Amino acid sequence: MFALVDGNNFYVSCERVFRQSLKNTPCVVLSNNDGCAIARSNEAKDLGIKMGAPWFQIRHLQESNGLVALSANFELYGEISDRMMSVVAALGHRQEIYSIDESFIDLSGVSGDLTKRARDIRARVNQWVGIPTCVGIAPTKTLAKLANHIAKQAERKPGSYPPELAQVADLSRLSETELDGLLAATSVGEVWGVGRRIAEQLKAQGVTTVLDLKRMSPAAARAGWSVIFERTVRELQGESCVDLEDVAPAKQEIACTRSFGSAVRELDELTEAVSEFSARAAQKLRGQAGVTSQVLVFIRTSPFRDTAQYSRSLVIPLRRPSADTAAITSAAVTGLRAIFKPDFDYAKAGVMLLDIGSSKVEQYELDLDAADHGSTTARAPGARPQLMAALDSVNERYGRGTLKLASAGAGVVPRNWTMKQELRTPAYTTRWEDMPVVRA
Repeated sequence: MFALVDGNNFYVSCERVFRQSLKNTPCVVLSNNDGCAIARSNEAKDLGIKMGAPWFQIRHLQESNGLVALSANFELYGEISDRMMSVVAALGHRQEIYSIDESFIDLSGVSGDLTKRARDIRARVNQWVGIPTCVGIAPTKTLAKLANHIAKQAERKPGSYPPELAQVADLSRLSETELDGLLAATSVGEVWGVGRRIAEQLKAQGVTTVLDLKRMSPAAARAGWSVIFERTVRELQGESCVDLEDVAPAKQEIACTRSFGSAVRELDELTEAVSEFSARAAQKLRGQAGVTSQVLVFIRTSPFRDTAQYSRSLVIPLRRPSADTAAITSAAVTGLRAIFKPDFDYAKAGVMLLDIGSSKVEQYELDLDAADHGSTTARAPGARPQLMAALDSVNERYGRGTLKLASAGAGVVPRNWTMKQELRTPAYTTRWEDMPVVRA
């Protein structure tokens, strides 16, 4: 038995913890550089604002409907998430933190009324952390994810599902007939792992509801799509195929991309931006004890601006797998210089680390060019773990960007590529202890 606990409209709920005036007000949290909506309050959803809606398309709702738009404060959201997850962990004996606002809990062997237990934990999270949540309970992770969706919709849209399933939906307590009724009332696109493309393919074959998908043959699901999709069908049928991940798997790709505060035309400014992004990606890579063999860099103009359009990316292979900031940045900047074209208004750039492996597997070779890198050992040049550890330690203690490569710029004069955060700057810090918390 599994439970999925999910923070409702998480980023907006985090903001409301410290700004009670935002309650019952249409509110959105915008992405990096205030580009698009990445979180919406229920009131904002009722205005028809879609996830990912560009800010310039919904800006007019400020005047007409009182929409409040907030710049994201990811450090704050991360700290609140840690506190929420520590409270949620008391629901069962194993926990998988699936995302910043979602957590799977293993309820196998837990005695008593699971619905009451889930409501008690939900109330505790609301009281101690200030975040409203919904809980879905079911025999498989896929069904638990679906149950969480039902719990949210039953609360937000009365009449869409039985009212007793609002906030906490325990599908294990339903008869097969009652469960099939719920699945028949739910679009197939709401199933975990069924994206828009697969949903369109399913609907073209007459599979429009979750019940239709549940009744599909697992063999047909595998033949028509994949083994992963077969597992999804089996999980909908009540067969648990996906267990909890006690330790989060290492990422296979790491990306750092940003939209610019204003158009960038000069190569020097793009070089600073790409150097900054490379350093951040490299630090994340070292955080999971990984090394990368390929670095992708891209630049592009804005499709929303009536200007000449240009978009290009390039993958640069590294001579040896590395997590060294200098080696990764050098590759990214080399690629940038190869794809850069003058006289374009660039709006976004990014760096992605590909072909990631473990740093525990080290590549050695014949020391044929020791004179070039000042080493008489066969260790791969650019492998400087002590230097990188010192770099990360200083930046964690004194703030990101305290130590950086010269190509990232001195940071004295704000450049066009830096974040603009034009809507507002929070009046609080990101330290929980310093914040004027109003408990629910």
